[in-house]
Amino acid sequence: MSPAIALAFLPLVVTLLVRYRHYFRLLVRTVLLRSLRDCLSGMRIEERAFSYVLTHALPGDPGHILTTLDHWSSHCEYLSHMGPVKGQIVMRLVEEKAPACALELGTYCGYSTLLIARALPPGGRLLTVERDPRTAAVAEKLIRLAGFDERTVELIVGRSEEVIPRLRTQYQMNRIDLVLLAHRPRCYLRDLQLLEAHALLPAGATVLADHVLFPGAPRFLQYAKSCGRYRCRLHHTGLPDFPAIKDGIAQLTYTGPG
Repeated sequence: MSPAIALAFLPLVVTLLVRYRHYFRLLVRTVLLRSLRDCLSGMRIEERAFSYVLTHALPGDPGHILTTLDHWSSHCEYLSHMGPVKGQIVMRLVEEKAPACALELGTYCGYSTLLIARALPPGGRLLTVERDPRTAAVAEKLIRLAGFDERTVELIVGRSEEVIPRLRTQYQMNRIDLVLLAHRPRCYLRDLQLLEAHALLPAGATVLADHVLFPGAPRFLQYAKSCGRYRCRLHHTGLPDFPAIKDGIAQLTYTGPG
């Protein structure tokens, strides 16, 4: 390419960099820098985050552990976790709904697991599912460090589409009062329909879905709004540390098979 042609494209490149600068920053922090640190340390980002928590957070204090993870993500490495803004929404809804049984699909590092667990009513139970064994091992340690035993929070390693059909028989979950979908947005619709097919959602059950705007779950949202079985509300937020990148949590209330 000649210098003249390159110069002709320069204004366009600059315009794109300025307009999408937040997405470029996110790409650098979540892909380029993370991959480099993974190679240099021999550890995954969740493992490095847990090491930081071990030396800076108070054991048995889930609130302090969550604050420590937020600080680490903002000042050390971007964790791609739920973050405090969405976290407040989820905690408020869990406290409001007071579910006896809750299900989380996508444990990741355990951040949202702690949010739900600390907001459960007395005697409440949370089942959380993570498909990656190495990530699940970190989350398990974080959950126990926060002071939650297996009677309150049980972590299952497996694929959501394989675990959901076994919830009733293997895990004695006959009804789920609250669900958090936080794994892969492209799997949200499939797993919601699995929960319906296995009659695990009672009328009035709450389904929360993260990342419905970024990266987005359009088929899930379209189904929830058009099938006639849910009342829908969208809580608009931004990504943690990237408020200009718009995202949201969908809140679905199941009205019955109708």
